[in-house]
Amino acid sequence: MNERLFEPPSEWEYTLNVPHDPLAPAIARATGRLVLDRHGLHELTDTTVLLTSELLSNSCRYAPGPASVRLRWADKRLRGSVWDTGPLLPRPTRCPAPEADGGRGLVLVDLCADAWGSFALGREAGRDHGKVVWFELEAGGAEPGVHGDVVGVVPPNCRGRDRHSLRA
Repeated sequence: MNERLFEPPSEWEYTLNVPHDPLAPAIARATGRLVLDRHGLHELTDTTVLLTSELLSNSCRYAPGPASVRLRWADKRLRGSVWDTGPLLPRPTRCPAPEADGGRGLVLVDLCADAWGSFALGREAGRDHGKVVWFELEAGGAEPGVHGDVVGVVPPNCRGRDRHSLRA
């Protein structure tokens, strides 16, 4: 008996506040998976979990304080975003060497998201308000696929748009 007691909202938003903690990405992955699965957005789950994890891992690595993960659903689009206390916007780079320890997060975001970006929240009284890095995924979007040099890293349902801006 799996009947719904109510009609799910057409728009929703969830926010998870996390401390500067190496466990934060794993907790955000589990939370994101639960939210999307419960809302029946299975086609977006793996990609959302990957991108959220990459952005929050960058936050834990480069920003000094807490962070916040937000998932928002509206108009058949999912927007994921990560706020942190770091003032510097991420700079996309070309694919790193295979032996490099990092540098693939934004490449994956660029390959998998329908759109993404970042913005600073400004500075007031000598204090930075941090930044937000976001991505968007459309339900029923482009055909999944893997392009470029990231085979085996991208989930099978990643949109894999053919973009060359970040690749060598």
